[in-house]
Amino acid sequence: MKNIFLLTILMIAKMTNTNAQNSNASNTDYSYATVPTKFVQANGIKFAYRSYGKTGDIPVIYFNHLAANLDNCDPRIMDAIAANRQIISFDYRGVGATTGKQGASIADMAKDGIAFIHALGYKQVDIVAFSMGGFITQEILLVEPQLVRKAILAGTGPRGGAGIPDVVGTTYSDIFKSLLTFRDAKFYLFFIQNKVGKDAARNFLKRLKERKENRDKKVNLYVLKKQLHAIKKWGNENPMDLSAFDLPVFIANGDADRMVPSPLSNDMAKRFPNAQIKIYPNSGHGGIFQYHKEFIPQAIEFLNK
Repeated sequence: MKNIFLLTILMIAKMTNTNAQNSNASNTDYSYATVPTKFVQANGIKFAYRSYGKTGDIPVIYFNHLAANLDNCDPRIMDAIAANRQIISFDYRGVGATTGKQGASIADMAKDGIAFIHALGYKQVDIVAFSMGGFITQEILLVEPQLVRKAILAGTGPRGGAGIPDVVGTTYSDIFKSLLTFRDAKFYLFFIQNKVGKDAARNFLKRLKERKENRDKKVNLYVLKKQLHAIKKWGNENPMDLSAFDLPVFIANGDADRMVPSPLSNDMAKRFPNAQIKIYPNSGHGGIFQYHKEFIPQAIEFLNK
């Protein structure tokens, strides 16, 4: 009888271990084009998110750009990180499939980001942030610095940085141009308008369409206006003391960023005490997308080092 009991326990343990292994394996079988959208409650909001990749280390959270939903993540970058780490993207409050009304400030978005991370059960994460996502990440550092182990800040700048309030005018101008030319506004906002930049823009926008099923809800004009207002307000606020944060930071940008001026990347690199920087030539705001083949190994080395 005792032997039967022990054998039963061993069989249950083996089945549990096998199920866990199968769960981990299935997590790596997805690509960003196929990974399902999940939901979690935090701060009274139902957040939409996508999570996949190699588990075992602390996860990487992706903070997206202005007026971006889950479908605006570059699948090449997401899949490459997923091959090495668990990567998680999510919709901000009121964006895409996430409920609620868009936050009124960058600080509000940071509080939501913190709540989202804790709702998933994580006490520490790495962050990859692009554009407005970099603004939000800096506010997270101010509120809960121990939450972030490492941060990649791409196409972004510091609070109070010269030129950040001008994002509003640049965005509306390029949206108007995109309507006249029947193009996605990111074609103009993210890429310089020479042959190299235009080719990179077409390739990037094509990658964003690789997901064919279960795409996210489109971002409406209300969200765009609220986020632009939050960015302008944040750009006019007093600068943050970045020297207080000694976490490793990897800063990346193009050398001709029209949205968040490239000199602000150099400014951040000088003000963070433990920063490295990469400026990609002949590229704009979306430098990491144009140079994704170079950025990916640099980012992975930084995150895994």
